Amino acid sequence: MCKTLRVRWTITPKTAPRPWIACGGCGGLRAFRASDKIRLNANGRKLDAWLIYKCLTCERTWNRPILERRNIRDIDPLTLDALQSNDPDWIRAETFNLDGLRRKSQRVDEFAEFDIVKKIRHEIAGWTCLEIELAAQFATNIRLDRLLAGELKISRSRLQALRDQGLCRTDPGGADIMRRRIRSGTLVTIDLAMEAERERLWKPLATIGPL
Repeated sequence: MCKTLRVRWTITPKTAPRPWIACGGCGGLRAFRASDKIRLNANGRKLDAWLIYKCLTCERTWNRPILERRNIRDIDPLTLDALQSNDPDWIRAETFNLDGLRRKSQRVDEFAEFDIVKKIRHEIAGWTCLEIELAAQFATNIRLDRLLAGELKISRSRLQALRDQGLCRTDPGGADIMRRRIRSGTLVTIDLAMEAERERLWKPLATIGPL
């Protein structure tokens, strides 16, 4: 029976996506960044809410609609409280709402830079398998194979060879899973029984984040 070292990698992108909007100040399409501020307007029992963005070139603002003419009674109380208090966690989550951004802009730039926290979930002496659980709260523009190769310090060709030999498996599976962007909840299991240096070389890479 395979003895498994189980770890969780929590990936957080550093930079929120940036929509491209026709800027009234610049006179053309420009990239905008979120200002992390909410604007509200109440008209009776109706509420409008916008997330304020600023042009990277001239600082002109763009109000991205979040709620439009929504009856206050129909708004989730937690969402309403977050809007009224400019809750930074709620706002940050909304800045990664790619579907919402794409509905209101002609182009959205994404960024691959991220922070990562690695935590041991279960360790057993003499482990021979490594199981990595991925946790990603926000949409992250990084492919699974690039994440694994970069963090485990192996080439993507070696990673593919492990896949071909049945030594690297994913859940969910699929022939193109390695070329897709990472998804929260994905499990990656690597059989390292034939790797004599797994404790000295593989374990630190799997369990210790960037210094």
